[in-house]
Amino acid sequence: MKMMKVVEIKEPGRIQVVEKEIPKPKKGEALLKIKYCGICGSDIATYTGNQPFASYPRIPGHEFSAEIIEVEDNNLGLQKGMIVTANPYFNCGSCYSCQKGKVNCCESNETMGVQRDGSFAEYLTMPIERIYNGKTLSAKTLALIEPFSISYHAINRGDIQKEDKVLVFGAGAIGIFAMIAAKLRGAQVYITDVFEDRLKQAMQMGADGIINASKEDINERVKEITEAYGMDVCIEAAGLPETFLNCIDSVAFGGKVVLIGNGKRETAFNHSVLLKKELNVYGSRNSLLNDFLSLIDLVTDDKVDIEKIVTDVFELHNVIDAFESLKNNDGSKLKVLVKFD
Repeated sequence: MKMMKVVEIKEPGRIQVVEKEIPKPKKGEALLKIKYCGICGSDIATYTGNQPFASYPRIPGHEFSAEIIEVEDNNLGLQKGMIVTANPYFNCGSCYSCQKGKVNCCESNETMGVQRDGSFAEYLTMPIERIYNGKTLSAKTLALIEPFSISYHAINRGDIQKEDKVLVFGAGAIGIFAMIAAKLRGAQVYITDVFEDRLKQAMQMGADGIINASKEDINERVKEITEAYGMDVCIEAAGLPETFLNCIDSVAFGGKVVLIGNGKRETAFNHSVLLKKELNVYGSRNSLLNDFLSLIDLVTDDKVDIEKIVTDVFELHNVIDAFESLKNNDGSKLKVLVKFD
């Protein structure tokens, strides 16, 4: 019996590395050997007990790259030895959303690391149709494609246009990826946060301007930037009631608000402002096949360098330290990866 190391959250606040049997792929599955895993905010929520959809014990993780160890003949060109990434959102295929092709917002969605076990294991099996060829990208870069796809999907939802003025609320990994995706469409993109380190990183990665919400008045800065018209698009990537309301205040009449941040608190506001401004408000969830494939091509073609967002890489034997560092994040850590081999 061949064994592997697995990261397991036994219960809220208790994480450990245990040994489990290496899984055997079923028909239509491939066996993957994990190279890198990214730690998502949802993984930290599961660790701290703030993830309402998680059950325990749970193997976290859904941002990863891997090497194909075993794969049957397939029409996707996937072969043993390839470095790949994968789509971690499992849809039911039968609900109304799935029938309409909106598989990213399946009514019974199960995301790896939340409703089902995830990628923090030395080996895992995946359905072949969910695995994507990483082409020439490094394993480190490929582990960033999934979080990038979340933001890329949101920017597509908002149909951001060339020369739009965009303000992103939240300069975490998802917010910075949203900034990059909007820049790829030719928009002029600003980003706001309370952490100076994150804002500096955003500038290094191409932001047209920053607003430090702990020192500056957001409304006044928006007036300066837009000649008092307001932003064409506001992106909410923090998941806070305050930033949602800031979006509504900052966006222009006839503008758009795109919601990516997963809020955990209720928001009270007078909805008449949505009518008064005739705002378009878009929710955005997960991502789609084309988001993954488009990003792999964009990054392969050197259209954008996304590795700059990685602030820390931990070895597997230090994985508990990695989770602890994010649980107590002072804003200096953006994307944290765990290296498996």
